[in-house]
Amino acid sequence: MSWYRNTVWFVKGLREYTRGGYESASKRFDPADVEVDVAGRSFLVTGANSGIGKATAKEIARRGGTVHLVCRNKERAEVAKEEIVAETGNQNIFLHIVDISNPKEIWKFAEKFQNEHKLNVLINNAGCMVNNRELTEDGLEKNFATNTLGTYIMTTALVPLLEKAADARVRQQVVLTEQWAKTYRNIHFSVMHPGWADTPAVRSSMPDFYERMKNSLRTEAQGADTVLWLAVSAEATKLPSGLFFQDRQPVPTHLPLAYTHSPPEDEEKLMEMLEEFSQKFKSVSPGI
Repeated sequence: MSWYRNTVWFVKGLREYTRGGYESASKRFDPADVEVDVAGRSFLVTGANSGIGKATAKEIARRGGTVHLVCRNKERAEVAKEEIVAETGNQNIFLHIVDISNPKEIWKFAEKFQNEHKLNVLINNAGCMVNNRELTEDGLEKNFATNTLGTYIMTTALVPLLEKAADARVRQQVVLTEQWAKTYRNIHFSVMHPGWADTPAVRSSMPDFYERMKNSLRTEAQGADTVLWLAVSAEATKLPSGLFFQDRQPVPTHLPLAYTHSPPEDEEKLMEMLEEFSQKFKSVSPGI
């Protein structure tokens, strides 16, 4: 019975994550939520040269925001920046080349960024899905280095800058979001699932899934919709900090009967371990 229930929830969830799920959910969206002018506000988007990150950056630029694109590949990033400027007419688009899997690079970037810019919203979009075990130059498993440690360092390094801003916001992974929401009361933290979108990451990392689902996948803009809503709408901050969102609605972080809950002591241990790791790389970073 448990297997059957979990299968039903998985199939239901898969449908909700597709284009059809978005189209159904969007019927209750209020377009006014994101029809806002964010001129004068500063947004930093990691992994912004393609996919959901680029779509998010483009929509923020359309609304007048100052956008900082943090990307690993210089050539692709420059093409993305030119496209965003050309399509939106917004000249306040800045490019920073940083490898989110390299903690020393992140510390160095964050230190320089704090001295030169302000920041209202941090969107931790960069991530990877490496199917075979791969180590970084620091000997870290690449998925962990990018998806967890890298985004942990980016956020904690920029918290002092965010705390100076009015209506500061961050998007991050589930456990980290919940923990940070308890610690930093002046910053609004959120995490979201974009659904299954037709992005370069999905096509390259999940080729079999992509072939089966390509006609049902969301567009990049549909995948980015809730990120944009969390980043710019007044409605998002009326809800408590630390929630998990799907299609502009807070949803449970665990499927029923999935047994994926973590004990509080394990979550605290994770945060302690990440802090220890991050400080180790900070201490050996040149110029810091």
